[in-house]
Amino acid sequence: MREVFFRIGTRIAGFMGRLGRFLGRLRMCCSWRVALAGLVALLAVSAILIVIDGVTDDLQHADVALVMGAKVKTDGKPSHRLTARLDTAVDLFERGYFEYLIVSGAVGWEGYDEAQVMATYLVDHGVPAERIFIDSDGTDTYMTARNASWIMRTNGMQSVLIITQYFHVPRTKLALKRFGVSPVYSANAVYWGLRDLLYIPREVAAYFYYLLRSYV
Repeated sequence: MREVFFRIGTRIAGFMGRLGRFLGRLRMCCSWRVALAGLVALLAVSAILIVIDGVTDDLQHADVALVMGAKVKTDGKPSHRLTARLDTAVDLFERGYFEYLIVSGAVGWEGYDEAQVMATYLVDHGVPAERIFIDSDGTDTYMTARNASWIMRTNGMQSVLIITQYFHVPRTKLALKRFGVSPVYSANAVYWGLRDLLYIPREVAAYFYYLLRSYV
């Protein structure tokens, strides 16, 4: 009888041990799922906030406008996305929101200097050439903000109005402020495309990177 109870106890102990290991793995699995769900939720909320901030124009009179570069087509003309930015700049210039503009970009694979193409477009649409500062070293948002802040300090300017597509607005604001520019206003150059589905999650990751990076 004692041996029977011993075997039963051993089996119960073995079962409880397996149950404990199973519950441990289950808790670990649930922890990873909770962590993953939390990360997905954070990214989703961040994307929503970026979109809301970007589409909400903050139109104020500024010392200068900063028009962010974008693709130039193989024929040397601005892409539709870039044209939207330039047309918005022309409209706001004519409405008196600023007297000067900075156009910033770099040479793309098409072989054209984005900033020069932008300046030519603005002049062709009535903006005096002497009101345009050309930054051909705007290889990315960081460099554009860095160069724009230098141009502004050199010319005694303080306030700036960003002109770009909505998804790009928050990160550009952040970079300019980190370089000491304030106040920073914004205008969404309205243009929608399927690539926005790629640009928005990219901007979420890039925004967090810009929060952590150094600014020199």
